[in-house]
Amino acid sequence: MIAHPGVRFADHTVTVPLDHRDPDGETIEVFAREVVAADRAGDELPWLVYLQGGPGGKSPRPLRAESWIGRAVRTHRVLLLDQRGTGRSTPLTANTVGGRPAKELADYLKLFRADSIVADAEVLRERVAGGAQWDTLGQSYGGFVTMAYLSAAPQGLRTCYVTGGLPGLTATADEVYERTYPRVAAKNAEFYRDFPDDRAAVRRLADHLASADVRLPDGDRLTPERLRLVGDSFGMSYGYSYVHWLLDEAWHGDQLSATFLYEVMAHTGYVDKPLYALQEYCYGQGNGPTGWAAARALDARPEFAADADPLLFTGEMMFPWMFEQIAALRPFAGAADILAETPDWSVLYDVSRLASNEVPVVAAVYADDMYVDAGLSLETAAAVGNVRTWVTNEHEHDGLRTSGDAVLGHLMEMASGLR
Repeated sequence: MIAHPGVRFADHTVTVPLDHRDPDGETIEVFAREVVAADRAGDELPWLVYLQGGPGGKSPRPLRAESWIGRAVRTHRVLLLDQRGTGRSTPLTANTVGGRPAKELADYLKLFRADSIVADAEVLRERVAGGAQWDTLGQSYGGFVTMAYLSAAPQGLRTCYVTGGLPGLTATADEVYERTYPRVAAKNAEFYRDFPDDRAAVRRLADHLASADVRLPDGDRLTPERLRLVGDSFGMSYGYSYVHWLLDEAWHGDQLSATFLYEVMAHTGYVDKPLYALQEYCYGQGNGPTGWAAARALDARPEFAADADPLLFTGEMMFPWMFEQIAALRPFAGAADILAETPDWSVLYDVSRLASNEVPVVAAVYADDMYVDAGLSLETAAAVGNVRTWVTNEHEHDGLRTSGDAVLGHLMEMASGLR
């Protein structure tokens, strides 16, 4: 184990089938980092597996026991899982897809959904935890994975904690975005109320980008639509301030500043997160193709038009043009179109099995969540057995990160009465 102040770390890597239905076929590696309090390293502790948000996000890289990790290691041995395709788990990037043809790449990407993540976790549970039941903590998309886990392998679970991540069990991509766009519009309105001068600043920027060939440091052109992607931060506690200060440093004289261009490139580059840009596959549930639902919904909302005043930022929506304009996504363009037209997605959530679920589930539902609809979350809570919710407007979607000790501590207190 590696020692850091107050904690010990140990790395675990397992080899798993790319397709768990074909155990003798191609394999990938899955990585997870164990974290335990230094003074409890030798104790027999229950495991808590962290299921990161995204999709396409790797687990945290902590240096000490802070926030929710600090709370968790008081009672648990924590396993920070890099879900397949992220971090050190056979990462999926433009550099690693190996020039696969579009159809082959699309078939490959279909094996990076929540059902495969659950199967990977079960391999880790056997090899790292000795087959013992463990707890899970699912943040955002990690809650989607949690529902898939309860559907496929509830026997491996002791208690499930979810923060901002109860998905609609049968919601289509169209329904998700029908609910999401009004929340994003409301966040834009709040942003412009907080920073009224930014209304003119955003319009000036967009008009400049529409008429000038502005290049980011990696050579990509910065377009008005790409600028609007930074609004995906509006659902976080820091989101409005982040965008405001980004705009505040946008200009050096009559030129866009290098600082601004670099930050926009980094924020919208998806260099290590193509899975995040492909996220509409999360909503494929045997209910027909997703068909670029976010883009179709945008076209139907005049308040989001390119010439609207004020110009609205988009949120956590992904669009076909991203796979043309963004260098890290171009190798995935053909596969993305194939995935968007795929009609026969496997069902991730077993509704009948979830209805009779006996594993305790405690979930924080953020009332003002921009990313995961609170209404759908509460419908799911009512449809799944043994679920208790904490509905709160005290936190934004990143409540686990910003107030992790309090958020996880509250959920653990709730769970103590369910076992």
